[in-house]
Amino acid sequence: MFSVEVREMLAQVITSWQVLAVTVVLVLYISLVNYVAKVRHRSGDSFSARRKRKKASKVQFPSAPAVVPGDDDLGLEEIPKG
Repeated sequence: MFSVEVREMLAQVITSWQVLAVTVVLVLYISLVNYVAKVRHRSGDSFSARRKRKKASKVQFPSAPAVVPGDDDLGLEEIPKG
């Protein structure tokens, strides 16, 4: 399928120090990203649990009075000039 020259060249490229260095750097980078994602995910769970508890104990304020549709009066009185 491949000639001997192509196989030798492929072996030289794969074992070159540049390809090996880039491979090691990529493995380290992916490991770091996975570690940070796990740490943030763990701390995010406890944070969201604390937020849910705060919301449950929140004091509810009375609702605003219902607005009658068609009533254009804003409840303001005009002050006569003069």
